[in-house]
Amino acid sequence: MANKKDAKIKPKAQSKKQPKKQAVSKQSRGLRRFYRDTMGELRKVSWPTRREAISLTWVVVIVMAVMAVFLGSLDFLFFRFFALIWNM
Repeated sequence: MANKKDAKIKPKAQSKKQPKKQAVSKQSRGLRRFYRDTMGELRKVSWPTRREAISLTWVVVIVMAVMAVFLGSLDFLFFRFFALIWNM
């Protein structure tokens, strides 16, 4: 009787293991494909030269500084304007 129960249990255990192996293999295939596609796209990119990257960085820094001064001035003007209104 022990042999019959063992025989019945083994196929069920094996059938449960097979979908897990397929799921893992599908997942790893998906990750490999994602990595391969990503690397392919990165090879197509037209990367800037060092000089271009530095000059564009300076453009961003200057624009940020100008916007900071502009927004700070606007904030100060609104503060003074509303302070005048409330003090009347």
